[in-house]
Amino acid sequence: MAVNVTLDRVFRVSLMVKAIDGVLEIAGGLLLLVISPDRLDALARSLTQHELSEDPHDVFATHLLRVTSGLTHGTTLFAGIYLLSHGIAKVVVIVAVLRGEMWAYPAMIVLLGAFIGYQLYRISIDPTVGLSLLTVFDAFVVWLTWREWQGKRATDSV
Repeated sequence: MAVNVTLDRVFRVSLMVKAIDGVLEIAGGLLLLVISPDRLDALARSLTQHELSEDPHDVFATHLLRVTSGLTHGTTLFAGIYLLSHGIAKVVVIVAVLRGEMWAYPAMIVLLGAFIGYQLYRISIDPTVGLSLLTVFDAFVVWLTWREWQGKRATDSV
């Protein structure tokens, strides 16, 4: 019984983390759609200038500048639409799951399954620890969602 209560709490916390991530994706997508690539590059240079003056080899700062210096209108448009749609879909499904709507559980599983598939594809091309950990976390959330859905179906059918 205590394990079930703990897993229920872990499920809720996991959903909240995913919801926050979704909101940040929506904000990032909107920013990419309204700010030009040149302006993003100038902003990145401004934000990293102090750090790079102290450590010219700072990994985060140099990576950020490498990414923003290669941005084009097409890449920011794609990334903006991708993040916006990804974030909206995630937030809508999570809100529905938190409201206990039955359709949302399989929708969440399918949505996260699609993300996991894409992440595995990306890992096969360029493996990173961060993406690998995100994929494991998403798989864990799928399992928790499945567990919650099965429990809800069992109690609703009684």
